[in-house]
Amino acid sequence: MAEPKFAPSILSADFARLADAVIAVERAGADWVHVDVMDGHFVPNLTFGPKMVADLRKATRLPLDVHLMIERPEEWVDRYADAGATYLTIHVEASRDVPGTLAAIRGRGVRAGLTLNPETPVDLALPHLSSIDLALVMSVHPGFGGQKFIEGALDKVRAIRAALDARSLQVELEVDGGVKPDNAARIVAAGATVLVAGSAIFEDPNGPAAALRKFKSAIRR
Repeated sequence: MAEPKFAPSILSADFARLADAVIAVERAGADWVHVDVMDGHFVPNLTFGPKMVADLRKATRLPLDVHLMIERPEEWVDRYADAGATYLTIHVEASRDVPGTLAAIRGRGVRAGLTLNPETPVDLALPHLSSIDLALVMSVHPGFGGQKFIEGALDKVRAIRAALDARSLQVELEVDGGVKPDNAARIVAAGATVLVAGSAIFEDPNGPAAALRKFKSAIRR
């Protein structure tokens, strides 16, 4: 089983010390930093804007995996590209023009991602696989951290993995929501290449490095 990339979600970090949190996970061996952008409309919560992404860009060399949980994401591509996003992921349910928005993201030199809410069928993502660099499967209902993993997400991961492999597409397959050491191996076995974890990393009493060691040990076993 190949070892996945780890993308700690700063949604579970101390918002008053985000730069310190990002530096800590970088030192701990994280591969990416996952940034959840929420607008209070598409999801019932508010989080970060472009300035926060720009400030985080100054604090770390890690790729910034920016997940836009917002309405009309096509109107925000330029601002998040300017802020320094490495990946910019939109929801298939939120964009009025998915192909155009993905093309705009790539046109700015940013890697394009597409994600689905738990209730959204995989079929809505399949036509866009050749236009993305990242497919994100939500394994909780987006909006808040600390939720329980939805087991049905594994079927979506398997379906997308099969479609990517059938087309020989080199696309990252990411899972976000309720990811813990006790389910990480099953998620990777289903085909995921990137794991997003928030509370399991930032709330570990022994710190992010210990948390990442637990994940890696669980997957290797």
